[in-house]
Amino acid sequence: MTHPTLVRRDGHRPRLLDLYACAGGAAMGYHRAGFDVTGVDIAPRPNYPFRLVQGNALDVLAALIGSGEIERYAFVHSSPPCQAKCNLSVGTNASRGWGGTHVDLVAPTRVLLEASGLPYVIEQPNGQAEIRRDVWLCGEMFSLDVLRHRNFELGGWTTAQPAHPKHRGRVRGWRHGEYHDGPYVAPYGNGGGKPSVRELQSAMGITWTDVREELTEAIPPAYTQWIGSAFLATRTPAVAA
Repeated sequence: MTHPTLVRRDGHRPRLLDLYACAGGAAMGYHRAGFDVTGVDIAPRPNYPFRLVQGNALDVLAALIGSGEIERYAFVHSSPPCQAKCNLSVGTNASRGWGGTHVDLVAPTRVLLEASGLPYVIEQPNGQAEIRRDVWLCGEMFSLDVLRHRNFELGGWTTAQPAHPKHRGRVRGWRHGEYHDGPYVAPYGNGGGKPSVRELQSAMGITWTDVREELTEAIPPAYTQWIGSAFLATRTPAVAA
């Protein structure tokens, strides 16, 4: 397979496929790193800031591989739905009967990503055991007012783990009947002193959607800007003829 040129003198950006795109938190970071992003999501996402293909991510990826059109892309990011194994679903909410009943899409996504022949990322929250923790990121690494720890499996490339600064304090909100103040907001749920939509937008660095569900499911663009820049730094720019 011949991969697209990553850096060209005519100014064209390398193409990135963003699977399970949601509202585009990951996409915006990759765009800022220098990619031309196309998203795929099963739901309509009118707030997605780039081109979006509505459809099943696995079906779309399989079709691109089968047709050979996958060669138009240089990199694939994927954020499969995490409810099957994440800490919030299986741990905190297990007593309520939540978690453990969702379809696990990580394994079939990895199979297709490997078949694509492209370098890729699989992103998941803490507690998701099905991916390698090649790199993990935290909001404090980027001076954000949200922690949102996320793990990244890197396929076909590697980069060093960045240092993790000490947290500046607690996450604001109620825990077991006691209110705690702190510099971070909790980017999930509604009750217990959770932040307003405006606070979520500010803490995550996401301004193009005001839908709470989209904000609580997103990762800060700073994460994938770092990931995308790290990936591009591993590639030697090709010289245009």
